Amino acid sequence: MEAAGRLVVVGGGIAGVTCAEQLAVNFPSEEILLITASPVIKAVTNFKQVSKILEEFDVEEQPSAVLEKRFPNITIVESAVRQLKSEERCVLTEDGGRHAYKKLCLCTGAKPKLIRAGSPYVLGIRDTDSAQEFQKRLTDARRIVVVGNGGIALELVYEVEGCQVIWAIKDQAIGNTFFDAGAAEFLTSKLNSGKPEAKLVQKRTRYTTEGKPKEAGRKARADAAGSALGPDWHEGLTLRGTGQCSRNVHIETTCEVKEVYLQEEFRVLEKEPWAFPRDRHGQSTTREHESWPVYVELTNGKIYGCDFIVSATGVLPNTEPFLRGNQFDVGEDGGLRVDDHMHTSLPDIYAAGDICTASWRPSPVWQQMRLWTQARQMGWYAAKCMAADILGESIDMDFSFELFAHVTKFFNYKVVLLGKYNAQGLGADHELMLRCTRGLEYVKAVVQNGRMVGAVLIGETDLEETFENLILNQMDLSAYGADLLDPSVDIEDYFD
Repeated sequence: MEAAGRLVVVGGGIAGVTCAEQLAVNFPSEEILLITASPVIKAVTNFKQVSKILEEFDVEEQPSAVLEKRFPNITIVESAVRQLKSEERCVLTEDGGRHAYKKLCLCTGAKPKLIRAGSPYVLGIRDTDSAQEFQKRLTDARRIVVVGNGGIALELVYEVEGCQVIWAIKDQAIGNTFFDAGAAEFLTSKLNSGKPEAKLVQKRTRYTTEGKPKEAGRKARADAAGSALGPDWHEGLTLRGTGQCSRNVHIETTCEVKEVYLQEEFRVLEKEPWAFPRDRHGQSTTREHESWPVYVELTNGKIYGCDFIVSATGVLPNTEPFLRGNQFDVGEDGGLRVDDHMHTSLPDIYAAGDICTASWRPSPVWQQMRLWTQARQMGWYAAKCMAADILGESIDMDFSFELFAHVTKFFNYKVVLLGKYNAQGLGADHELMLRCTRGLEYVKAVVQNGRMVGAVLIGETDLEETFENLILNQMDLSAYGADLLDPSVDIEDYFD
């Protein structure tokens, strides 16, 4: 029997689970329905507010029963969505269910943009299953080609050992999404060092890939992707190929994939593949004599053979199957447009996380990026907005949207990004202040009209809280000049 409209959340990732949990707290006597295609959900644990806006947390995969036990008023339906009927205010699921809603929040995340969808030699890494598949394939691999320059690619090329890695990026430097050329050079030296090093103390729960329930998947579509990976996704995996070398990465810059050939197709073409570059200038000293299952032709004219290709070229908002038959406003990036209360263009339907496109007028030092921190913030705020609407209350925009703030780890360095960290949208009207100690830290402050508007902190700088306050307070820093980043000056004493 169809229940009267309930509070329904679709998506078992960070945004969806956070939203459902917050709704369960706000309405303890109401049943909250969480619809997810995955047999496990992503829960935020060990949440720590590092500063006013910066936050750290663990992402833990849990069976759905754990969430239902913690929140008795949450009911989980394990099935993919077949159709949203907004005019009838209901969600149809693949298992034949029909779920009426009074408020609905869509949190189905994003799916990877694959360079050659459907190819058995192209793998996109987005969820735990695909990460496990990558680990499995890597054990028999001598060489892989990684395409893309975002967070997954950055983490992956650093962690893989015992395997040659050709890293193809469309930009001039690595990590273009996060770093300028100076920070990229700082990290590239670490990538090429090849020296053994002690791992940082792991502050987040590692992913365990053993013993996950598989049978539950029969209720979901076979092709339904799981929830996006969170921080430190690679920590529970052994990413080693067949070789004995440690890290062996060659970077091909300012290029994209032109074509992918299977072995038989390539043999007919009679083209010459390149061998893995052996010298420090990245030049192949010999032509390739080995045979490979698949070949990648790049737009710079080079062709490399490999065992398989990792496509890490970004994501697309996972709006299917919600668009069919519904008049959503959709952003240029394909996301569902939401206003400053996470409300879509349709009545009583909200969206949060990677599926949505923030369409309000943002703070001068905030921008949307599809990262797990924003997924948590949006899921939490969407639930607060839904609750306020039900109770007829007004609600101010959450403070977390005042300043972009993200803490992560690349190449075993702590990385903090604040505000307009890459001078996004500032044009030529800004100056950069830099401090770099090779192998230890990289500090960049973005200053406009004497006021800090962004920062990149790599390493254990202990400057994140001070810089966050300087950006939020918009203090005129003109008088401090170069002293602002002078390592002999404790700038925390200046501004505490």
